[in-house]
Formats: sequence, C-alpha cells, structure tokens
Amino acid sequence: MLKRVLSVLALVSATLFAVHAFADANANAGANTAKMKMGEGKASTLKGELVDMGCYLGHGAMGEKHMECATKCVANGMPMGLLTADGKLYLLTLNHDNGDAYNQCKTMMSQHVEVTGTVATKAGMKGIDVTAVKVAAK
Repeated sequence: MLKRVLSVLALVSATLFAVHAFADANANAGANTAKMKMGEGKASTLKGELVDMGCYLGHGAMGEKHMECATKCVANGMPMGLLTADGKLYLLTLNHDNGDAYNQCKTMMSQHVEVTGTVATKAGMKGIDVTAVKVAAK
C-alpha cells in the first residue's frame, strides 16, 4: 500500500512538473520564436476516454472498472487527460473564459467522450483547452 501511495505521489509530482514546464515554456518563449498559447492553437474535436493522469500514467488504470477511483482522484485535484483510440494522451486544461465544460468532465471520468477546444503542443506535451464536452456516439 505504501509503495502504491509513493508511486502515485511520484506521478503527481511528475505531472505537476510537466504542467509547470508547459506553463513556463509558454511564459518564456523567445521573442524570435513562434509562440503558441493554448488560445492560438488549432480548434478541434477529439474523441477518447477521460482518464485521471496519475492512475493512468502510474499503472495504466482506465475503463469502467476504474471509474469510481478516477472520479475520486480528479475531485481531489488530480489532472485529467483524454486518451484517444490511437494512444495519444492530451492534458485537459480549463478554459479561462468558461470553465463549465472542463468541470463537467470531472463527472464523466472513464467515459468515451468528444471534447472540443483548442489543441496545442508545447515541449512535447499535448493539451486541449476544453470548451465543450459530450458523450461520444457509439
């Protein structure tokens, strides 16, 4: 149990470091470098499963069996991600103008959804600034 807690803490730390690096890269982009803020990326709709980043990165936890744990994790502050069918993982970020869709994602963990928003990649990390979410058609 202690090993699992330590693993989750290590993953949370790594995720927070990556988020910080992502934000820092946006803030410190050079004057001669093309900047791509979340609002300047490509607007898209992506399909995939909502996962909590800690459990997914730590031990591949996903799917209906993990729904209760994922919901609890994101309610306690764990970052959320969207795992697409081709294995790409996107960090979900809160839209500063309207956080409703992002907050709705917290209630839809482990479900297959369509997330709409601005997609950007910075320092190797993919993210989507969530503006809309709905359950994906089967």
